[in-house]
Amino acid sequence: MTTLLEFREKLKLFYAKADIYVTPMLKFMLAFLAFFMINQNVGFMSRLKNPAIILILALLCSFLPVNMIAVFAGLMILAHAYALSLEVFAIAAVLILIMLLLYFRMAPGHGYLLVLSPVLFALKIPYALPLIMGLVGTPVAAVPIACGTVVYYLLKYMKLNTTILSESESETMQQKIIYLIENVINNKEMMLVILAFALTLLLVYMIRRMSVDYAWYAAIIVGAITDFLLILVGGMAMHTSIDLLPLTLGSLVAVGIAIVLQFFLFSVDYSRTEYVQFEDDEYYYYVKAVPKVTIAVSDKKVKKINTQKKSQVKGSSKSSSKTGAHVQGSSKTARQGR
Repeated sequence: MTTLLEFREKLKLFYAKADIYVTPMLKFMLAFLAFFMINQNVGFMSRLKNPAIILILALLCSFLPVNMIAVFAGLMILAHAYALSLEVFAIAAVLILIMLLLYFRMAPGHGYLLVLSPVLFALKIPYALPLIMGLVGTPVAAVPIACGTVVYYLLKYMKLNTTILSESESETMQQKIIYLIENVINNKEMMLVILAFALTLLLVYMIRRMSVDYAWYAAIIVGAITDFLLILVGGMAMHTSIDLLPLTLGSLVAVGIAIVLQFFLFSVDYSRTEYVQFEDDEYYYYVKAVPKVTIAVSDKKVKKINTQKKSQVKGSSKSSSKTGAHVQGSSKTARQGR
């Protein structure tokens, strides 16, 4: 345990010193992963599939605010949608515009969630989002998570129905737009996931703010079970296909990620809890103080010994001893002469 605590403190010190380099690197990795995922799933415009383009865009995003990653990702999705079908482009443009307006109006500080949500869906671990944001965020984080979920299901629908969307020339534009709206916006599975994530995030947020021992652990466990049951039971009630194995494994991985996050952000010692009571002219105050688990990082200093200087010192000492012997010899000769 001591080793882990030392590693945590060293990691915090490293981030504090190298923040100017670490933050752009993290933004670059997130942007590159998001752009790569978009090209792999809906790479209908061949020019955008060039690795050099997404590399340049990711480098540009590393020096820009996080919200710009979401903007560039939206533009890339629209470009691929335009290459697929004009109707898909119209629906995608309306959805992305609504989501961006809703996001910038309600949660402008959570731009990374708009990008991170589809990425975690592609990695099969989206269930970590409501747990993590319930622990470190606020209920307003449900808005960008919901928007990211819509983006993922839009990309998934475009990928699975490429042939239908690109070759249905017998239908009019209005008929295809109605078909897209019914299958993209009225997606029961998507609505179920958005509702489950929002309720889980709110529940985790409420539990972790309680003044009880091990509140964060209780929030993680209760939140993971609630999310699992909501999706499983809701899928059975709405007659949607829910894969049990990915849901189970994804929930377990989400719990592991949340516990690691708790260790780095909220590691406290409940055995040393103190209760303090004081008052002023208007109120009585009852305070519960729980100390953080901290450890002093050992500062190892390596002393370098210069062998060349050491040999010079030895040589000078020898020469001085010889000089002393010579002086003593000369003094003896002088005495004999007297």
